[in-house]
Amino acid sequence: MPLTREKKENIVKELETKIDRQKSIVFMDFQGIKVKDLSVLRNKLKDQNSEMKVSKKSLINIALKNRNIDFNPKNLSGEVAVIFGYEDEVSSSKAVYQFTKESKMGKILGGFVDNCYYGEEDVIKLAELPPKEQLIGRFMGTINAPASNFVSVLSGNMRKLVTVISAIKDKK
Repeated sequence: MPLTREKKENIVKELETKIDRQKSIVFMDFQGIKVKDLSVLRNKLKDQNSEMKVSKKSLINIALKNRNIDFNPKNLSGEVAVIFGYEDEVSSSKAVYQFTKESKMGKILGGFVDNCYYGEEDVIKLAELPPKEQLIGRFMGTINAPASNFVSVLSGNMRKLVTVISAIKDKK
């Protein structure tokens, strides 16, 4: 049964609201995935403050154009689901990537981060990044390394001095 004009307008408004709230958007081809498996993915996304919306490509296109995002989802292959990430830029792509990898169904088609479109490979690279906390820890370790190395060098000279003085004391 075809959607009425009013229902289509409501869907576009809902998509626009989600686009305004999002930090990232991931497009996924969900062709061949069972409803049960999609429910599992939706629950994973919900846990990460993300949301999946299935809609016609033409309605997604209208919503994107209304929000000044120049992208035509009609160029994407298959049945398209839109995943909106509200918490951070990477968690939604991680969840979708993990789902497609484990279930061997579905495919990431691309996505937006900060209103900039990234292709399939780039979104997968984002999904393969370590968690945010781990990246911050690595960064802090890198920043802290020169200072701790400098302290180690200074303490090394003091240890050598103490060793030399101790050796002189033992000789006398």
